[in-house]
Amino acid sequence: MANHLDLEEQEQLDQLKHFWNQWGTLISCVLIVVCGSLAAWNGYQYWQSRQATKAAALFDAVEVANRTKDQARVEQAFGDLKSSYAGTPQAAQAGFLVARGLVEAAKPDEAREVLAWVAANAGDDGFKALARLRLAAVLTEQKKYDEALAQLSGSLPAAFDGVAADHRGDILMLQDKRTEALAQYTKAYKAMSEDVEYRRLVEVKLNALGANPAAETVAAAKAAEAAK
Repeated sequence: MANHLDLEEQEQLDQLKHFWNQWGTLISCVLIVVCGSLAAWNGYQYWQSRQATKAAALFDAVEVANRTKDQARVEQAFGDLKSSYAGTPQAAQAGFLVARGLVEAAKPDEAREVLAWVAANAGDDGFKALARLRLAAVLTEQKKYDEALAQLSGSLPAAFDGVAADHRGDILMLQDKRTEALAQYTKAYKAMSEDVEYRRLVEVKLNALGANPAAETVAAAKAAEAAK
């Protein structure tokens, strides 16, 4: 009986050796790749966490300096953010803070430079779009209407379609282009859902131009129902 068990164990051992000789190298390589990937991922997560912590500290410095009107400290902290953490959310948010402070300090040209930097370097498309919208607002205040419209043209995330169209309508009204403004306000109205408060403001602008989008929407719905 003992000899029989010894033979079975030897056979299993021989099979295991054969299997390892055939597949052992591949299994070892796979394990090395998997373990290496896990180590790299953990290292990347740690690096990201450290980056976010450092960027957050600099953002806090920008916020405090901006609130106390310490322009030298604002420039230093924001400069560090731009040079070392350009793609972080904190850098974009700090840019918005700095730009607002510059506008309040009657320095629109410097504010434009900051917003242009955010629009070009932010790591998030939403931040880039928001920077372009705010840059267009600063240009509009400076009566640089064509430049403002240029910021609102081209590709923007779909979530910003309504707001961008509304801004274009405002600029066109300032240029006394009522027909074009009406088209943009209509586009803005249609792009916004009914529960968005902003839509009511756009409706007021349309009413001022003689349009009644609410009534037109109801009429269109009735016509569609009748056509069924």
